[in-house]
Amino acid sequence: MNKILVLGAGRSATALINYLLDEACKNSWFVTVADSNLEAAQQKVNDHSCGRAIWLNVTNVEDRKAVIAKTDLVISLLPPFLHTLVAEDCLLLGKHLLTASYVSQGFYSKADEVREKALIFMGELGLDPGLDHMSAMQKINEIREGGGKLTAFRSFTGGLVAPESDDNPWHYKISWNPRNVVLAGQGTAQYIKDGKYKFVPYHRLFSQAVPIDIQGMGTYEVYANRDSLLYRSSYGLDDIPQLIRGTIRYPGYSRAWNALIKIGYTNADFPIMNSEDLTYYQLTEAFLGNNNRASTLKECIADLINEDVDSDVMHKLEWLGIFSRKKINLKDATPAKILEELLLKKWKLKKNDKDMVIMQHEFEYTQNGKNYLLTSTLVMKGEDSQHTAMSKLVGLPLGITAKMVMAGKLTTPGVNIPVLKEVYTLVLDELEKMGIVFQDSLVEI
Repeated sequence: MNKILVLGAGRSATALINYLLDEACKNSWFVTVADSNLEAAQQKVNDHSCGRAIWLNVTNVEDRKAVIAKTDLVISLLPPFLHTLVAEDCLLLGKHLLTASYVSQGFYSKADEVREKALIFMGELGLDPGLDHMSAMQKINEIREGGGKLTAFRSFTGGLVAPESDDNPWHYKISWNPRNVVLAGQGTAQYIKDGKYKFVPYHRLFSQAVPIDIQGMGTYEVYANRDSLLYRSSYGLDDIPQLIRGTIRYPGYSRAWNALIKIGYTNADFPIMNSEDLTYYQLTEAFLGNNNRASTLKECIADLINEDVDSDVMHKLEWLGIFSRKKINLKDATPAKILEELLLKKWKLKKNDKDMVIMQHEFEYTQNGKNYLLTSTLVMKGEDSQHTAMSKLVGLPLGITAKMVMAGKLTTPGVNIPVLKEVYTLVLDELEKMGIVFQDSLVEI
C-alpha cells in the first residue's frame, strides 16, 4: 500500500495533512487531499512533493468512486452524514477507511461485510471521540491489571481559547466546526450516578452545568454530553454505578448559552423566509412572539430569560450582536444558521491567537480494601490560529493510526473504535514522544 486519500481540508485537517505528508516522504507514500474548496486543499498541501490537492464534489457518485478506486486508504474528514456514502464505496472497492467522527449505526451495519473482506473501518479517531477513548482505556486496563475495581468514571473535554488570547466576554473562540458548536447538547443527555439513570433534556442541560477543578488550571464548568452510556460495554464498565462524560467551558458560558436557547437562536428546525432582509434586532424582537412590549427590547429579553438587564449574561448577548440594527444578509436561514454565522465573526481566532484543549479523566476505584481517585489531565495550547491544539489533537491520533494501517501494524478487520490495545498503545506512545502527555494525580479517598 502506498496511496492515502484525505477527503476534506477544513479547520481540523492541518495537523493531520502535515503529519501524513511528512510520513509519506519517509515511507514512499503519496497523499491526495480532496475538497470542494480547491484553494483550501492547496493551502494544506502547500506544493509538497509527496502530495497533491484536487477538487472533488463528494456527492458526485462517479467522481467519488473514481478517486477512491485509485487509493489504498481513505481518511474522511467530511460531515458525518457523508461517511456512509464513502463507506459504501470503500466496501465495494476494497479500501480501508478511517474517520474522526462517531461511528453510526449505518457503519456498524456493514461490520460483517467489512470483516469478510479483511478491511479496517475505524471511526472516533480524533480528540473527542478518539483520544478520550484511548487515554481512558489505557488507565482502565492498568487499574484492572493491578487488581482494582472501577466504581466511578468521569471524562470531560473542552476546546477553548487560551487565557492569553481570551479577550471577549464569552471567554470562547471557535477552533473546530462552528455548526457543532451551535448544535452542541441538542437531544437528551444520559448518564448514570449512584446506580441510577439520569436524563437531562436540552432545554435544561445548560442550566445544570457544574463546576470542575482542572489540575493546575483552576475552576471551569462542565455540562453533560448527549449519551455517556454509549461506551459502557466498549469500556467494559457495564456494572459501574457512576459514569458521565461532559464538555468543559469557562465559568459563565453555559448560563449565557442557555439564554440563547430560551430566546430561540439555536433552533435549526425552520427557515425564516425573509431572513436576508431582517436585522438581528428585528429577529430578536420576533422571538418575543405576542408580547406587546411597553419596555425596551433588552428589558423584554432580560425578563424572558429571567436575568437583570445589566447582568453578565445580558452583557454577553449584547456583545454578541443580537440587538444590532445590522442586516442578517442570509437568505431563508434557520435561527441556528444565523447564530452560526454571527459566532464565526465574533468568536474568530485572530492570526496569532492560541486555542487550548483540556481533557480530564477521573477514575474512582477500590484496591486491597482501599478507595482511590486517579485524575489524569491533558492541557495543550496551539501555536496560532492555523496550527491549533484542536487540529493537532484531532489530526495526530488519526494520522498515527493511518500510519499503522499503511505499515501493516494494525490488522484487526471489521468496524471498530480505538479501544483496542494494539491501537491505543502505539498512538499514545507516539504522542508522548511529541510531548503530548497526561499528568496523573493519585489520592486515597
